[in-house]
Amino acid sequence: MTFKKIINHFSDISAAHFHDIVALRIKIFVIEQNCPYQELDGKDKDAIHLYYMDSEDTVVAATRILPAQISYKEVSIGRVVVAEELRGTGLGHELMKQSMLCVKAQFGNVDVRLSAQKHLEHYYEKHGFKSTGKEYLEDGIPHVEMLYQS
Repeated sequence: MTFKKIINHFSDISAAHFHDIVALRIKIFVIEQNCPYQELDGKDKDAIHLYYMDSEDTVVAATRILPAQISYKEVSIGRVVVAEELRGTGLGHELMKQSMLCVKAQFGNVDVRLSAQKHLEHYYEKHGFKSTGKEYLEDGIPHVEMLYQS
């Protein structure tokens, strides 16, 4: 299966693509995880969005990269999502690899922070992130703060 990678700042994303990114995030984070929360938090406007589309132009994976001082003092990666039917295919690892390359291209060699669902801690460790030891509940789901140090 072939996927098309797209990297755009919010101001350069079509309304249709942004709609599809948010629809995927809601499908996974709100519906699949049964977790009602405010998905649109105002940060997307400041983000670089990295997403993959399949051959039918459907958004199947996405993440957003935020400059420092938006979510954390460091650059951050968040809203990492892969369509349920494509989990386990390696697309999620490619998404993180490309997200880290995007961070480096846009911001240089910088530290990167993220908030991970606790059960995905080892997934992010494979990409160089380490737990800061800060664990917490967010919307009823255990999370851990993780840091990639350049």
